[in-house]
Amino acid sequence: MTDFSVLSTVSAVSIILTISTMLAVVTLLGYISITAEFIRGNRAIPRLAKMPLPPADASWPTVSVIIPARNEERHLEEALRSVLALDYPHYELVVLNDRSEDRTGEILDQLAQKHPQLRVQHITTLPAGWLGKNHALFEGAKAATGEILLFTDADIVMAPDTLRRTVAYLQAHAVDHLAIMPEIQSRSLALSLFMNAFSIYFALYARPWRVSDPKDKAFIGIGAFNMMRCSVYEAIGTHQAIALRPDDDMKLGKLVKMNGFRQAAGNGLGLLRVEWYASLTELVQGLMKNAFAGLEYNLVFVLGGVVAQFFFGVWPLLALWVTQGPVWWLSFSLGFGRCWLYGSRRGPSGGSICSVCC
Repeated sequence: MTDFSVLSTVSAVSIILTISTMLAVVTLLGYISITAEFIRGNRAIPRLAKMPLPPADASWPTVSVIIPARNEERHLEEALRSVLALDYPHYELVVLNDRSEDRTGEILDQLAQKHPQLRVQHITTLPAGWLGKNHALFEGAKAATGEILLFTDADIVMAPDTLRRTVAYLQAHAVDHLAIMPEIQSRSLALSLFMNAFSIYFALYARPWRVSDPKDKAFIGIGAFNMMRCSVYEAIGTHQAIALRPDDDMKLGKLVKMNGFRQAAGNGLGLLRVEWYASLTELVQGLMKNAFAGLEYNLVFVLGGVVAQFFFGVWPLLALWVTQGPVWWLSFSLGFGRCWLYGSRRGPSGGSICSVCC
């Protein structure tokens, strides 16, 4: 019995080591594949702040900037002043106060008195069959008169040349829909690390470097900056087609791609910045609202994400406690590399960059 127990113990240890080795190798191969895709994708996405601008006297189409605002008093004034300071020659600003319960409406009315180009519409009721933001964007688009529509958020701070650069890119590349990823600023290290990790996961999920390929199924939409031609917006069914989708930005992009229009993604570093969430509590609440919708309400996708997260996120750290020798060192390297990747993706102001091309 003693010999049998020893053999059983040795066999169990051997099996654990074999499984650990296989997991480490599979994880390493996965990391190599993901990193290669990531680097290749980074180089394919243009950083618009570094691209040349056409002459100031060039012909520019009219643009309608449409901003929904609900309880946005914290960042609203700074964001709107940046939009009002854009150096684009032909644009209008339409802001929808969507049933706000804070000082949002008051701030908007004060700004409108000083800036005639700011048009404010106060929404007091939400029709059945709509989510608030989608309804506000739809109402804004109905009031807009521009040839190009820009759907953006009420906390996005823009550089003065943002519109000129993005419209120039849209026109030069005959793009119907342009999504720009902003720089994200955060108040704490924990938030920065999470944002960095999220930007990587989002990039691997959306593959923004592939969206410009009409043969690829990849699509993208960014709530911070969704620019599209008005004719395309109407052709895809407007926000009425996604009236009850909390992930309206991505689904708007999906409609563009499904209907055969041209789509592109860009890096907004130097053009757009935002404080996405001010605390971990806000972050969790935001993900609870949008994450399941982003996975198409599909439990199989959720399970696949959990499994992938275990192998690529949890296992390399867990293996430090249950392995030894070469497998331990390999797991240590994988865990250290992951931590370094999250910690190194920081913007010029100390914030993370929600962009795959930083």
